[in-house]
Amino acid sequence: MGRFRIGYRTLKTAVGTAISVYIAQLLQLDYYISAGVITILCITTTKRGSLTVSIERLVSCVIGLGVASVFFELIGYNPVAVAMLFLISIPLSVAANAARGIVTSSVIVLHLYTEGQVSAGIWMNELAIIFIGIGVALIMNLYMPSSEKSLAQDQLSLEDAFRKIWEEYANYLRFGDNIWDGGEFSEAAKIIDEAKGKALRDIDNHFLRDDDYFYHYFRMREKQFSVLESILPFISSIDQSVPQGHKMADYMDELSDAVSPGNTAGYFLYRLDEMKLEIQQMELPKTRHEFEIRSSLFYILYEIEEYLLIKKMFKPDPKRTHTISGKRLNRQKARRNK
Repeated sequence: MGRFRIGYRTLKTAVGTAISVYIAQLLQLDYYISAGVITILCITTTKRGSLTVSIERLVSCVIGLGVASVFFELIGYNPVAVAMLFLISIPLSVAANAARGIVTSSVIVLHLYTEGQVSAGIWMNELAIIFIGIGVALIMNLYMPSSEKSLAQDQLSLEDAFRKIWEEYANYLRFGDNIWDGGEFSEAAKIIDEAKGKALRDIDNHFLRDDDYFYHYFRMREKQFSVLESILPFISSIDQSVPQGHKMADYMDELSDAVSPGNTAGYFLYRLDEMKLEIQQMELPKTRHEFEIRSSLFYILYEIEEYLLIKKMFKPDPKRTHTISGKRLNRQKARRNK
């Protein structure tokens, strides 16, 4: 059984629905309870989402009222008119990119069917219900808790996982098999997947700015993560007695220490070119085993280059980079003190 809890969206929905019904009832509107239903349907997880769905519901309701007025007056208030109404109003709503408003529109137009007539007073009543329901939902959705602190924490956790992976790669190249269970791979994959969704919701909670730093950051790390995964089988194929393997291990230790939001790719690409040149100047392989090791070394260097180029293309936010780097230093100090 799941844990019972009341989230901020549930709270906003409950309060907003009560306010809508209260206002509509205070104004003595017929079908005042429908204002609360519209509020429930218009409160979403983001500000932009709420505004978009509210506009769709408004457009669909106006289309539905217009079509219903025509068909009910021409055909009469009977099931045939209801069928004709939906056959026309639903495609019109879809054509107007207001498909999500069809359910709300259906509730509103059936009020006309219940009344058995069309008049200016009934139109005003229905429009008032619509505007109250939508208006209260938009006001309630003005407050959205910021995800920035949570995303910054995800960033730190992901960088810790990347750092551990590089450390373990280096350890394998030096010492061979170890007891590492590779748990950081599943941890990193989970963080990336959840953080990207969280970052997209955060973007949709800003009307006046497109703050997409975190989304692009986690997309960048997702691409780098694919590189880390592709390297794994080639790391395990290298004999730890190979001198170049030890040098590569030292290089990976440096990469581990440099995992951060800042961009140090230029320095590591330069160092990578030095390693490539050194391997190219080695004697040609004499056995199949030496050839396979040489191939694995070159493949790993190629993948590391891809890893670094992905980071080089990323544009860090100086303000956030400074903040995250400070938190990272505090974490490193804490680990050293343990």
